[in-house]
Amino acid sequence: MNVFARWRPLAHAEEPSGTIDYSSSNASLLSISINRASSASDRPWKSPAAFTTVFSPDDDNANVYNKVVEPNISKVLQGESSSFFAYGHSGSGKTHTIIGYDQTPSNLGLSLAAAHQLFEHLTILNESDTPQLGLGLSLFELRGKSAYDLLNNRVECHIREGPDGKTHIRGKTETLEHGKVRVRPIVQRACWTFEDFQQVLQGGLARRAVGTSTIHDQSSRTHAVLELEIVNQALVDAREALIDRQSELVPVGKRATDISIEEQSKGYICTDGKWGPNPNYTINQARIDEANAEKAKFEAHVQTAEKNVSNIYNSASGLGGKIVFVDLAGAEYHQDNTASTLKGIKQTPQEKQEGRQINTDLLALKEVIRAWSAKQTRIPFRSSPLTMVLREQFLSAKGSSSGMIVTCSPAKDQYAATLNSLKYGGLVGAATK
Repeated sequence: MNVFARWRPLAHAEEPSGTIDYSSSNASLLSISINRASSASDRPWKSPAAFTTVFSPDDDNANVYNKVVEPNISKVLQGESSSFFAYGHSGSGKTHTIIGYDQTPSNLGLSLAAAHQLFEHLTILNESDTPQLGLGLSLFELRGKSAYDLLNNRVECHIREGPDGKTHIRGKTETLEHGKVRVRPIVQRACWTFEDFQQVLQGGLARRAVGTSTIHDQSSRTHAVLELEIVNQALVDAREALIDRQSELVPVGKRATDISIEEQSKGYICTDGKWGPNPNYTINQARIDEANAEKAKFEAHVQTAEKNVSNIYNSASGLGGKIVFVDLAGAEYHQDNTASTLKGIKQTPQEKQEGRQINTDLLALKEVIRAWSAKQTRIPFRSSPLTMVLREQFLSAKGSSSGMIVTCSPAKDQYAATLNSLKYGGLVGAATK
């Protein structure tokens, strides 16, 4: 995984406190030196040689995109996966980097710039006989141990590991006609133009939870995950059909289980504290077999639908290519005694609770990246909801197709936070080289 550092410009309100002294080495992998420079006793801290590029405050989002994301677009168009993380403390520029706060070409966030470039390529591909390709967008946020679907009215979803070993994010259970039960996965909206994509994304982002922290009055208190996938209408329809087949299986499978339990319950009796065959009842095995046969028929329907999805993936070049952007929650650093003395910072109980979960997630992410980069047989994905959600992305992505952008503030009064961010980035970068 390539690790980048990005210094944001100093805000006007921060000018009286001054700036951190910082510099970077000139080598294939860069190290960063910073110094609070508040007194003669201050000594510089230097990171390991871990950063691929260090962006200055003069580099806009377009420059960052061209260096970090653009080289991977061709891989996504070939069906591969890429992922990009923005890490840093509240107010350091993560959301501006991933989302962007204005729509000018030079300041499109990395996610919008990637979508724009992908649609340019898809437009050319759609001129051939290939079924029309578009982008499927999923957008959700992780808060605590739950996921909230921002394209489905912030429905709370549960993160579970299925019997197939994969992580599944499921919403509320819907009861349909004839006893059918449907559990919706995270919603994916198919967009066929960049304008459609932009509109859907903006609508989802409006539902994202923000809160006032001691650092930033619009601090992101959640991890936002944006998934862009190349899709066509056949794939969209096949996935919907699979959900329907799974819905049909639920009541049939429940009936088979109920009949088996009912027959077994009648077939045994407890006498003198011991269970044994009931002499007054013979288990109706034919009834059990009939219910299991009906269940097997519907299971076959599900398997057929799954095979159809798989076949569609192989029907068009690039179909299923995915790029994921993660706007991580603001890295909490207030537990640091030095930081807590700055400007009289005092955490609220809610901030402390949120901070503990955020720190747990970020520590787990660092350990997963280390194990993944070292190609260890055991990668601790179960350590947090964040790493569970990203499991499939890590397993399908190639190392050079992923990147982390450490956003840094040059403000002297945020020195402790910036130092902690660079330490985290240095550890990740050094571990992945």
